[in-house]
This record gives sequence, C-alpha cells and structure tokens, in this order.
Amino acid sequence: MELRVEVAGDAIVAATVVLRDSAIQLQAFAAPKREGIWGEVREEIATGITQQGGIIDEAEGPLGWELRAQVPVQLPDGTGGFQVVRFVGVDGPRWFLRGVISGQGAVQPQAAGLLEQIFRDTVVVRGEGPMAPRDPIVLKLPNDAQMVPENVQQEEGGSRFAGGMGQLQRGPEITEVR
Repeated sequence: MELRVEVAGDAIVAATVVLRDSAIQLQAFAAPKREGIWGEVREEIATGITQQGGIIDEAEGPLGWELRAQVPVQLPDGTGGFQVVRFVGVDGPRWFLRGVISGQGAVQPQAAGLLEQIFRDTVVVRGEGPMAPRDPIVLKLPNDAQMVPENVQQEEGGSRFAGGMGQLQRGPEITEVR
C-alpha cells in the first residue's frame, strides 16, 4: 500500500491510497450546518464530465449514492480514450468527504472492497473554526511523518517506519484507460 498526498501551497488537500492496481483519492470539505452537499456535488460532477464528452451513471452502491463515470482522457499515443472512475461521498456534521476510486476498483466490485473499507474508516475532524462551505479541510500528517517528493531517495533513519525497508523500490504504476 502506498499513501500519496497532494499539496496546494503549504496545505495538504488530498490523500490517495494506492493498493495494487486500484486507488482511492480522499478529500474533505467544509459543509453547511443544516444540510449535506453530496447530492449537489454529484450533479456538478456529472454535468462537468458530460460536457467533456464523458458518460455518467448514477447508482446506489455499497457506500450509498455514487457516480460511475467514463472520463475522457488523452492516451500516451495522442488518441482519445476513457478512464473509468467511481465518485463516492458522505455528508457528516459540517463536513463532506469525497472519494474517487480508480483502476480495477472502479471496474470490478471485488477489487474495491479494501478501498471502500478505507473510505468507511476515514475519520474527519473538521475543527470548530468557521469555514465556508466547500472549503477544503486541510489534512495533517503525523508529527514524525516525512514528506518526500517523487523521484527523491529518502535517507535512512529519522522515522519510526525506517529500518529494513531500504530494499523496497517503487513498483510499476498501472492506469486503466478505456
């Protein structure tokens, strides 16, 4: 399993868990006190994808209402293709959590089981401060975690996860495009 974080400025705004040939990207957002925003967000995502020439199917899945999408992408050879993804979401008290499942987990339900469990087990701590609805909730790494940019070797030591792991190398990355 690999955990990747996405940074906007100095803030971590998304986390992606990669497991074999599947991944789930998690993002948390502020939401209004009185109502959820997942229904509205689903409509906006669907509209955006169909305007790009993609195909959307809204269905009730194991995590509630979700969007199953074929998103248009450009293939390495320059031709057009589609990538299959699933958008899942849940409304909480003053927060909203969105997940985007890609790879085999978006195509084969049995490949998505662990990713769906990661989504279910995610804990959102919004904080008490005022936030505008849809503002990203900044993610925080553990105090002893180290950020390592891609293609940079990490030095041994300094982390509780170091030691005995130096022999592991980044494996092949697979993106399914249809």
